Amino acid sequence: MLEVTDLHAGYGAFQVLQGVSIAVGPGEIVAVLGANGVGKTTLNRALSGLIAARQGRVRFAGDDITGLDSSDIVARGLIHVPEGRKIFADLSVRDNLLLGAYRRASSTRAANLARVLDIFPRLAERLGQRAGTMSGGEQQMLAIGRGLMSEPRLLILDEPSLGLSPLLTEQLFNLIGRLHDSGLAILLVEQNVVQSLAIAGRAYVLEHGQVTLSGDATQIAADPRLKSAYLGL
Repeated sequence: MLEVTDLHAGYGAFQVLQGVSIAVGPGEIVAVLGANGVGKTTLNRALSGLIAARQGRVRFAGDDITGLDSSDIVARGLIHVPEGRKIFADLSVRDNLLLGAYRRASSTRAANLARVLDIFPRLAERLGQRAGTMSGGEQQMLAIGRGLMSEPRLLILDEPSLGLSPLLTEQLFNLIGRLHDSGLAILLVEQNVVQSLAIAGRAYVLEHGQVTLSGDATQIAADPRLKSAYLGL
């Protein structure tokens, strides 16, 4: 479904990604792991068209999407839930969710809203509440719910557990598992190594903008290089 080949990207004179190649198959959960500053968010931004690739190719569902505008990438069903949630704090929960269907799935907006509220009953209780007044966990629910409103074919989750309590993190990973069970392909970009590898089928480890480990998640979890060299565990 997603095939990234020799991707280079960065900001100004600063080169962040240096030849990254990853793939996500239909219905897979694939984890991208690494410490702060190794290029995980830059990878996500390049995949979703928020920054331009300097070299390499991104193919989605068989089509080359390298260089497409981010709104066109959304229209194809590649949906990015960004790090830090990026909700519209002054808008209501309802309006935040409805904006998720602005570029894609507008004709099925009502049905998708009902589905999202079934997945997140807490949001149903707060539809009229200003989004910025909710807790961090509730805002993360809203960010994921907004992404689901677009009927994603592949969902990129960028650091979804960031800032959440251990209990909320556990609930979040349970939710990711349920989304996967529904057939949704997920690219999970995280620092939470243990839970990410427990839920993913395959994984990649980034270091200094390059993939330094890749393969079956169970094998990577047991690889001493993951603990000693890359994540300091």
